[in-house]
Order: sequence, then structure tokens, then C-alpha cells
Amino acid sequence: MKSIILAGGSGTRLWPLSRELYPKQFIKLLSESLFQKTLKRAILFSHPEDIFIVTNEKQKFLVLDQIAEMKIKIPKENVIIEPIARNTLPAIYYAVLKIAESGHSIVSVFPSDHVIAINSNYKSVFKKAVDLADKYIVTFGIKPNKPHTGYGYIKPGEKINGGFKVEKFVEKPDKHKAKEFIEKGYLWNSGMLLFNTKIFIEECKRLASEIVEAFENGGDVAEIYSSLPNISVDYGLLEKSNKVAVVKLDVNWNDVGSFDALYEIMKKDSSKNAIKGNCIVIDSKNNLLYSERLLAAIGLEELIVVDTRDAILICSRKDAQKVKEVVRILKNIGDSRAESHTIVYKPWGSYTVLEENQFYKIKRITVLPKKRLSLQMHYHRSEHWVVVKGTAKVQVGDKEFLLRSGESAFVPAGVKHRLENPGLVPLEVIEVQIGEYLSEDDIIRIEDDFGRLQS
Repeated sequence: MKSIILAGGSGTRLWPLSRELYPKQFIKLLSESLFQKTLKRAILFSHPEDIFIVTNEKQKFLVLDQIAEMKIKIPKENVIIEPIARNTLPAIYYAVLKIAESGHSIVSVFPSDHVIAINSNYKSVFKKAVDLADKYIVTFGIKPNKPHTGYGYIKPGEKINGGFKVEKFVEKPDKHKAKEFIEKGYLWNSGMLLFNTKIFIEECKRLASEIVEAFENGGDVAEIYSSLPNISVDYGLLEKSNKVAVVKLDVNWNDVGSFDALYEIMKKDSSKNAIKGNCIVIDSKNNLLYSERLLAAIGLEELIVVDTRDAILICSRKDAQKVKEVVRILKNIGDSRAESHTIVYKPWGSYTVLEENQFYKIKRITVLPKKRLSLQMHYHRSEHWVVVKGTAKVQVGDKEFLLRSGESAFVPAGVKHRLENPGLVPLEVIEVQIGEYLSEDDIIRIEDDFGRLQS
């Protein structure tokens, strides 16, 4: 069996923990990231070389780094890059076309940002789904444990071998409807699928011809994607098809789609507070408290308090779904905190913004052993580097030299330069940028080890 893991997405409802450049599927909310947990589930059914991951250019190196952490040998060419986000139907179709190049096969599709407790039912239900896949696109419906307004629902219809035909899909209901759905045997829509690529492609040709034709017309992938609709696999295909089945999955499942959902899966203290980080809690109950710094909570109830280095979120648990509105406002005013943390991860390491204003920015740069930044230049800023740990190999203009701890170099605006770690331990450098324009888009890459040269 082949597996497709959908690892794009921005996770706006878990801001400020989740940002566009480091979304929830890559954050280690528990012991491992949700993406890594999804990889473990895929490995139950697929060999590493049969796992395909759909993501975007900004998150490609997070995917590769977290795969490397787990020592799973997934071929780099199996990481499929979407030039722009177009929702789940284009993402799945693009991956299916790649897989079908070597012949049709059974494929399972996993969202990368869900929590699932594996049990014996999980594996046996997948076997039932495989039996149905010669005729149907199979969805996995979760047996609800309570009325939930944050999930879509599936109504099972006619009973078939090991499952049911899908009678209809229903969007997120209100509380009254959710209770009614559970009484009538509806299931939560998990977003997981299993199908034969032949049937999936045939149904797309019949019901999603706009997507099929865009790929058949050929051309550059970026051009193809620019012509695609932004459409989910549910709305664009499954709701229209009469070849969709559902199998019932009885597991603990959570899509971690809000802080209230995160609260549900976290361990609680005796007062039902879910706590992660450095917190002192007095006379408080039923809260989610998540802090990188010392957080003292006194007399709080039913609140979400999330403290990161550059932003604090405080809201009632019942309003957790509204967090994405904060991200929308930040984007509208051009605030970078919608997109990135103070720590930004790169294929060569990371950087942390320590301080900034209109005319200068101070960063701590960490370069991993044997890695180097691109050979680059900036039009609008100069840079001053001070090595605080390790040894740096530096290029400024046509000169190359080594810098050790306590030594520094100056990079004038308009001069090509490169920072490299030739050593075996992480290199740490303090960088001071000075100029009238300090945005990250003021960069011209001349050479790059990670395929990031501008076309």
C-alpha cells in the first residue's frame, strides 16, 4: 500500500504557538510532532519508499528534518512540493498522479495534524477498507463520544461488505444538530481516505474535470496550480460521487483544530488545568496554560492562556475557534507575527530575532555542522557578524577567512557574502543588521545548497 501524508496548512487556530512558517503539525505539542506521529501510523501499512508527503516550499525542510530525526529513509523525491496552496483535492490529485506513474495501487491518505490513539480496531478497519477499495473511495468515520460542533459528519447509508455507502456529508453543525446526529448514528469525518488510484482518477475525470484538465494540459507546475480551484476533496469530489463508502473507526481521535481541542488531549491536574511549561497555579480550574516563561495564574476559570516570546493569547475556552480572526487582523496590517515566531527554522539551522526597530535588527543565528547559508547580497542593509560559539567560515566579496569565538566581520550593503559552519558543533553568531529596509525579502541569492535560487 502507498500512503499520502498531507503536510501543508498553516494552523491559524493555534496561534501564537502555530505560525505559517512553523504550523501545528510540526510543533512538538506532546512528545513528538503530529507530523511524526502520522509518519508512524503510515509505516504500519507502507514501506518508507511508498510514503509520499505533500507540502509547500516554506515547510519542505521542516518535513525533511523531522523525517531525519526519526531515521526513516523516505526518498527525497517523495516529498511533493505544491507551488501554492489549493486545498486538499488538488494536493491529493497531484500526489496520486505521481504514484500512478509507476502503475495503479491502493493508497491511503492521512492528514498530518490529527491525534489518533492506535488500537486493534484501527488495523482491522484498514483491512476492511482495502476490501472495499476495488469499488469505492473509502472514508474513515470516527464513532463520536459526544456532540461536537467543530467536526464535519458523515451519514452512513446502505450496509455493504465491512462498511456502509455514504448517504451524505454534513458540515459542522450547531449543538442541537450534533446531538441529533449522534442519536441517528452519524460519524465524525476524520479526513482519512483509502482508494485505488484508478477509481480516484476516474471519479476526478467525471466530477472534477477542471482539475484533471489543468494537469493534462501540462506546463509548469506553478502555472497549473495558478489555474486550479481552491477546493476540498469533500466538496469537490466526495459529496458528488456515488462511489464513496465509510468504515467505522472506534478510536480516540482529535483533529487538534483549536486550543479547546488541544485541552481535551492534554494531561490535567486535580483542578482540571492542562499545563505545559513553567506555571504556578493558585485557585484556578479548567484552564489551558501554556508558557515558555514563568506564568502565575490566580483565580482563573475556563480560560486559555498561551505565552510565547513575542505574543500572548488570553481567551475563554468557548471562544477558542475565534483565534484565527487574530491571524487575519495581523495579516491585514502586515504584522510578521502572523507568519513567523521569533525563532525561524531554515534548512541550514535557525535564527532568533532578539531585538528590532525601524533601523536595526539583532539576530542570533545558529548554523548546523557542515551547513552553510546561500551566497547572497542585500541592497538595503549592511550586516555585522560576531561569533559567540564555534568557528565560522566567512566569505565577504572575494575574500574568505575563518572567525573564531569573539571575532567579527562587517558586510557592506551590495556585497556578496556567505556564512558557513565547517565544524562539528553548532555555530552561533550574533548578527546586527543596519539599514532603512530590513525585511527578509531583501535578499539576492547567487548560490544555494537548498534549491532556493530565484528564477
